[in-house]
Amino acid sequence: MQNLGQSGGEACPFSFNFDPTSFKAGDLVSYRVPDRFDDFPFVGTLLAVHDDHVEISPNDPTMPGKRMRGSRESRPVVHSSEAL
Repeated sequence: MQNLGQSGGEACPFSFNFDPTSFKAGDLVSYRVPDRFDDFPFVGTLLAVHDDHVEISPNDPTMPGKRMRGSRESRPVVHSSEAL
């Protein structure tokens, strides 16, 4: 993601945490919704980190209180019922 497929070498404007062992609230993560969007990347902010899952904000200004449950892995998986 660093060059975003650009030949000009533009760096990605986001700094993601891909290490689930160091996840903490406030980290930006790239999450997936594979049952609806395959491996398409979405950007979210971790709101809470639990032993077996994370809570993610999709950073949607129209739904500022939205919380999604995701798996605790390098790119968390969120079910479409949580995301949509």
